[in-house]
Amino acid sequence: MDLTVKSAENIEFMLDKIKEKLNIVNAGAIKPTHFDEEMYEELKDIYEMIMKKGSFSINEMQAIVEELGSLRKQ
Repeated sequence: MDLTVKSAENIEFMLDKIKEKLNIVNAGAIKPTHFDEEMYEELKDIYEMIMKKGSFSINEMQAIVEELGSLRKQ
């Protein structure tokens, strides 16, 4: 997977991995269609940070979900 390329497939891949790593229960709330390529770099930054870290506190998880929410299409 070449994440340097902005694509809908890469957005879907990153969101799937984020949901998996964070064990998000309501995964349906975070859908690839909620994001566009305009916010790709920000999403990629979040993805890379999450993949580097082993575990997350409740506060960190809440902050990540809030940040993802702020990247959603309006």
